[in-house]
Amino acid sequence: MSTTSTSVTPPLAQRLKDPLFEAFFALRTLFTVAPILFGLDKFFNILPTNPDHWDKYLAGWIDNLVPGSATTDMYLVGVIEIVAGVLVAVAPRIGAWVVAAWLAGIIIDLVTLSGYYDVALRDFGLLVSALVLARLAQAVHQGYSARK
Repeated sequence: MSTTSTSVTPPLAQRLKDPLFEAFFALRTLFTVAPILFGLDKFFNILPTNPDHWDKYLAGWIDNLVPGSATTDMYLVGVIEIVAGVLVAVAPRIGAWVVAAWLAGIIIDLVTLSGYYDVALRDFGLLVSALVLARLAQAVHQGYSARK
């Protein structure tokens, strides 16, 4: 007697036809890839126009709280961003909240630093998107669908 198992989860192409899952998948991809790339860039400085580019986004009071130089602090930031991106990939219900909290911290840093309000506003939009991902991840985990 042989037994066959059938997958309870439909194939990705079929799931992407559901608008709820499609939004979840897009945000999960964004919040996996972007933090990992930005985290890696803290080490390789491909995006900055000069070598100390990332350091200029660190408020002095935060630099004073964390031991080491601003550059060392930004390496720590890079590690946290990479871990957050990986966490979104493997556990989006948790990772999305971590990314949202991280973005809140970045916003506080930028607002207290002064002069980077445009970047803080952009990051606020990302924070809201991370919160939406957290809710969508919960819905997908519980089996909700926009097509029910």
